[in-house]
Amino acid sequence: MSRSFRGDRLPGDQHVPTTHAHGDLTPQLIGTPVWYDQAVAAAGIPIYDAPFVSVGGGLGSFILTDVLRIQGAPASAIRVVSTSETPWQSWEYLTRVSQLPVRERIRSDAGARPDNLWGFPSYAMTEAWQDKSIALAWQVLVEPLFADFFAPRAGTVFATVRKEAERISYWNMLAQGQVRMVRRRAGGGYFTLVTPPAGTTPTKRIAIRSRYVHLAVGYPGLKYLPDLQEFRETYNDYHRVVNAYEPHEHVYEFLKTRPGVVVVRGAGIVASRVLQRLIDDRERLGLQTQIVHIFRTYVQGSHGPGVWMRRKGGDGWAYQAFTFPKSAFGGQLKAQYRNADADKRKQLSKAVGGTTTPPLRRWQGQLRRGRQGNWYHPMQAVVEKVEPTMDGRLLSHTRGDDGNRNRLVSDFVIDCTGLEADMAEHRVLDDLLRNGGARRNGAGRLAVGPNFEVLGAASGDGALYASGAATGGNHFLAVDSFMGMQTAALDIAADLAKRGFVRRLGPVRSTNQWLKWALNRSI
Repeated sequence: MSRSFRGDRLPGDQHVPTTHAHGDLTPQLIGTPVWYDQAVAAAGIPIYDAPFVSVGGGLGSFILTDVLRIQGAPASAIRVVSTSETPWQSWEYLTRVSQLPVRERIRSDAGARPDNLWGFPSYAMTEAWQDKSIALAWQVLVEPLFADFFAPRAGTVFATVRKEAERISYWNMLAQGQVRMVRRRAGGGYFTLVTPPAGTTPTKRIAIRSRYVHLAVGYPGLKYLPDLQEFRETYNDYHRVVNAYEPHEHVYEFLKTRPGVVVVRGAGIVASRVLQRLIDDRERLGLQTQIVHIFRTYVQGSHGPGVWMRRKGGDGWAYQAFTFPKSAFGGQLKAQYRNADADKRKQLSKAVGGTTTPPLRRWQGQLRRGRQGNWYHPMQAVVEKVEPTMDGRLLSHTRGDDGNRNRLVSDFVIDCTGLEADMAEHRVLDDLLRNGGARRNGAGRLAVGPNFEVLGAASGDGALYASGAATGGNHFLAVDSFMGMQTAALDIAADLAKRGFVRRLGPVRSTNQWLKWALNRSI
């Protein structure tokens, strides 16, 4: 299903012969920010040509390639380089380990469809048709006053993205491999240096020479709280202290065998999902699990600046249906954020973003029963240290808001505080900052322009674009979302249309392409 580099010529590619058998980076290439064709060939690295390269291969890459295909780019002009076999592979893994299996509903709007840039019909209409359920259609009409916001099932997203990927010949564009770096090319454009899968090429590296490059690399890795990171490194214990974004099914299996105590840390959507899984097991199987939930900041009620930017909260949680308000995607907040300076953007981001979770009725009822039954124990505290006990358990030293110190004994600690977004942790982004001319913005992410072109990284008539989490803190607030990635894709495609790479997406072409999408006709 996927495409691998095998040393032979890819369809539509031009292969430049090399003069060295090894085919790996040389000190000269590593230390040179701008590469010449002759230097790459002299290092024995085969060169392939493709006008457009997307690095990442996740949903960010998929959404942009979908838009480019809709706007007329042939599949032969695009290469998506990734270690993943499908565009949903990484996201599916993260949702599954963070307790969002395929039948559960994700945190996304009904109209935010990675497979459908028009958003019509919405996921609510699709699921209502599939399930033959009027209730789902009715839910989107009465949300959020008389029902929770509709959100699609994770499995629905996977299935629709697969269908669209097949329609646009995604796997003809996919080339599996690990991207090592992106360097500017003398004369314009870029070299994307790739380590192909072992045994697929006679050389260790290959290079793709392109005019345009797109980066959609997601988050660099997991983020651990300092005290938990120290515990794991000191005691080499990765079994009892776990991150919600790594496999931790052993925690739930252990609790099925005997009564236990779990400490949950975090107050976002992942923490709420982990709590729901713990409580579901407790109530379904009659377990005696005790849950201690530590909030660093305990929200007592409605909060926020002014009157119009306040949001609901209580019992420790800050409530918000989506990661950002809907106006961040196409309303007043989007315009206000785009026109703000760096300091104002920080204020707006803090006011409307931060750690939140949807106020789902079923889940709130579970926590209420837990408080009443004295087996769910929320508390506000800062954990100063975690250490093992003599009997093989965990001891958390905490300091409350009142300064009082306590010690909590548990069997497991589940860290639900999020993903690491520091660019220095990602090899490609770090090299781009060091050698590619890119720079950080006020939020510490990649600085990009209104069309999501990476500032300072231009190379002749070529352009380097980025979308997703790495571009937070620029002119658009909700970059790390389905609709945010679609917004970036449309802006990038519009810039590429001006450069002549694709056609403009006008009303006639848009209508025609939607009809093809609705009829599932290949493009």
